Amino acid sequence: MPARISSSLQRPGLLLTLLAHVRLAIRLLREPGVPVWMKMVPALAAFYLAWPLDIAPDFLPVLGQLDDLGIVLMALEGFLRLCPPAAVAFHRAGIAAGRRFSRMPVAADVIDAEWRRE
Repeated sequence: MPARISSSLQRPGLLLTLLAHVRLAIRLLREPGVPVWMKMVPALAAFYLAWPLDIAPDFLPVLGQLDDLGIVLMALEGFLRLCPPAAVAFHRAGIAAGRRFSRMPVAADVIDAEWRRE
């Protein structure tokens, strides 16, 4: 029996997961609660794509494109893991509910107490 060649288009779950991560990352880049240094991870990946020097040069038929894809995927996953879990959960819920982008509400850490003078 001949081996069957499969495509990622036959398994749309992988592509849909990647698109969901991209949508989440775009929302988190707009979120003011995410520190700027974390937002630099996707920016550095974009800089790597534009930089003419690569790990594997682009003129190599397959390796040139695979290293770029690998860097982008690692930067995307790293960014999502570095972001505050509360922000990730808020925006995942927003995407699932179909809401437009809105900033995450500021959770004020307030201790309610009375001051007594004795």
